[in-house]
Amino acid sequence: MSFTYLAYFSAWKFLGLISERRAYALMDWIADQITRRNPVAVQRLRSNYLRVRPDLVEPELEATVKAGMRSYLRYWCDTFRLPLWSSEDIVGSTTVINDHLLRDALAAGKGAIVSLPHAGNWDRAGAYYCETGAPVVTVAEHLEPERLFKKFLAYRESLGMEVLDASARSLALLSQRLRQGRLIALVADRDLSRNGVDVTFFGHPARMPAGPAVLSIKTGAPLLTAFVRYIDTGIEIYFEPAIQIPKGGSTQEKVASMIQESATRLEGHLINHLSDWHMLQRIWVDGDFKERD
Repeated sequence: MSFTYLAYFSAWKFLGLISERRAYALMDWIADQITRRNPVAVQRLRSNYLRVRPDLVEPELEATVKAGMRSYLRYWCDTFRLPLWSSEDIVGSTTVINDHLLRDALAAGKGAIVSLPHAGNWDRAGAYYCETGAPVVTVAEHLEPERLFKKFLAYRESLGMEVLDASARSLALLSQRLRQGRLIALVADRDLSRNGVDVTFFGHPARMPAGPAVLSIKTGAPLLTAFVRYIDTGIEIYFEPAIQIPKGGSTQEKVASMIQESATRLEGHLINHLSDWHMLQRIWVDGDFKERD
């Protein structure tokens, strides 16, 4: 049994045994300790936040980083405790803005694609829709060790989601699900591979996944954007209207235009709710970025 798996499994079990108040207080404390140690991931979070808000200076910057790490550890506490929640807990702690945009899209019968960033708790948002009549289909990157991947797979499936392993076949399977009128949710704010779409993000070059736009163009299903953030009562999901498929240009140009629109929309949310963005990895491709082989 690997150390990584043992650590996750132990946290999953322990945080489910103690009270909710103690569990979240403990994760806040752990977040503060990690922030204080300032490992590479926290340094990257800080630099990412500064790209979004270059006006932040001490102590406001450090307060935002601290809040960002607390939000990130809150996500993990949710993850470890969500299987214990009732349907009423999940639904009652979720606020949705512009829910009609998604429900109307699904009612039209072509399915719907939702693109969202690593913000708030996207699994919790997915659980809400599974509980309210719109089961979610999503894709998961294959994790190592294998036992950990299978545990996360089982966790999301226990919430009512269908989880596809990211592979060459996943696009075809997602297209099939859309033709069945299903809801596809994709976390899509980072793709540094050569397959990523070049965008301008807060004035600097970044890359984001092409998948949401490719699926929309291929199937005719609407592509909506959403932002999930934490609020005092739980989470808030904010939907924006479907991104229109451009009428002219090549498929590649259409994809680029749609993903740029998604990136521009995300900018507006991050300006106001930066600490709920859990981007502890590189997202911009300038500076010392090196192309993957």
